[in-house]
Amino acid sequence: MNKQEEFTQAEIDRIVEMAWEDRTPFEAIEFQFGIKEAQVRKIMRSEMKKSSFKMWRERVSGRKTKHSTSSSSRRFKSANQKG
Repeated sequence: MNKQEEFTQAEIDRIVEMAWEDRTPFEAIEFQFGIKEAQVRKIMRSEMKKSSFKMWRERVSGRKTKHSTSSSSRRFKSANQKG
C-alpha cells in the first residue's frame, strides 16, 4: 500500500490546497502529513488535470517560498484550517 492510499479524501484535498498555496513550503506539508515533495507531486499529478499539473509544476519549480530552510515553516497554519 502506498502512502497516498493511507490518506482520506479530506486529507488529500488539504495536501493539494497547501501545495497550491505559494507561501506554504513543502517542509510544512511534510511536517503535517509525513510525505516528501516527490509524494506531493504524485498526489498533485493524480488529483489534477494534466494541464493544471503542468502549470503548477512550472509555478513551484525553483520557487524559494516552496523550499524553506527555516523551522518556522513548521508553524504555518492556513486561515482555512480549523483548530
